[in-house]
Order: sequence, then structure tokens, then C-alpha cells
Amino acid sequence: MPRILIVTTSADRMTPGTEPTGLWLEELTTPYYAFQDAGAAVTLASVAGGAVPVDARSLAAEGEEEASVRRYRQDPALQAAVAATPCFTEIDPTGYDALFLPGGHGTMFDYPGSAALAALVERFDREGRVVAAVCHGPAGLVSARKADGTPFVAGRRIAAFTDSEERAVGLDQAVPFLLESRLKALGARHEAGPDFQPFALRDGRLVTGQNPASAAPTAALVMEALGVAGAAPQAL
Repeated sequence: MPRILIVTTSADRMTPGTEPTGLWLEELTTPYYAFQDAGAAVTLASVAGGAVPVDARSLAAEGEEEASVRRYRQDPALQAAVAATPCFTEIDPTGYDALFLPGGHGTMFDYPGSAALAALVERFDREGRVVAAVCHGPAGLVSARKADGTPFVAGRRIAAFTDSEERAVGLDQAVPFLLESRLKALGARHEAGPDFQPFALRDGRLVTGQNPASAAPTAALVMEALGVAGAAPQAL
């Protein structure tokens, strides 16, 4: 049974300013259920611990939400876990097979500044374990370094929320940097599909996805990297 550690953002505001932000819920629920349904043991944590802030933009009206979000609305256990996460630094990462970073604009404000998260990414990579991120989740990769001190993403194929998608949602001036541009500046081989369409890729044991629609294929590639089939989430 693979063990997967999911670390979410704890940022609930775009700073400077008071614009609410947080986790994009689908980017947690879709991979979470995909992993669970494939037989993995999943641990949920966050950057600071406590309740995970959920971006209101990711909450569609009942009946219009993604299947995994609908399932979440009927899952008291996962709701309770989201409401009271441990800080990821309180968890011993030994024995976990994969690290997964879901997105949401909140990640742009706390992932890059976390030296502990950067060190965790480097450790999983150095020890040959899977590192995965979707949408804005790759913001958690930008401060990480390889064992030789070079950027973690340098020379690696990476998918992430694109500059054009950021401009399309009108938040290109609200984020501290454009993720695609930053990844390229660090030497990543950024790849993308059409805006807001599913696109995910695997570069060895590094798995990344472009946007919320890419959560399912990203999860499937994680399970493929772990040698486990059947990562499609079950809808209610």
C-alpha cells in the first residue's frame, strides 16, 4: 500500500492586500479520492497547520461542482481532516512514497517562502521518491534545490498554471510572480496544453499538472509512477 503525503497551502489572503485566497478544492479532492480508491494511504497536512483555507472561487453551486467536490460534501471524515490539519513539519516523512502539492492561489504566498517545504521536496527527490504538484502547486518547487545546489526544476519537464491562464483569470497583478515565467527562469523545461484544458506530464519520478482540470491525470500519473493502476476517482 503506497503512502502519500499531501501538503496544502495555509495562506488565506493575497498579500499585500486582503483579497481572499486559499486551496483550490478540486485540486485536493480529485487526487485524494483517486489515491484512496487505488488503495493508497493518504495523510493530509498543511504549511501552518489548522484549518485549510478553501478559495471560494473553487466552490461551485451544489449540483454544478466537480464529482470529487460533490463526494467531499458527503464525506464528514475528509471535511474534518481539512478543518484540522497538522503542520507538515510535525509529520515524520520517513516511509512515505510520494509528496503531493495541490494548488490554489494561496500556494503562491506561502509555498515559496517555506524553507522546510523546499527541504522536503529535495529529500523526497534525493531518496528516489515521487514528487508531484498541480496547477499553482509547483510554486512549492521554485525554492527547492538539488543536492548540488542547483534549482530543483532545472532541466526538468514541468507543467504548471500558465502565464496566459493567470492573465485570463485576472490575477496576474495579484500574485507575487508568474509561475510559468519563474519556472523557466530557473531552467525548467516548461510544457503546456491549451488554456484550462487537462494537461499533465511525468518526468521520471516528478509529476506535474497544468490547471484544475489536470488534477485527475496528474493523480493517475502519480499512481503510475508508484506502480499502481486504477487512479480514476469514483463519483457519487
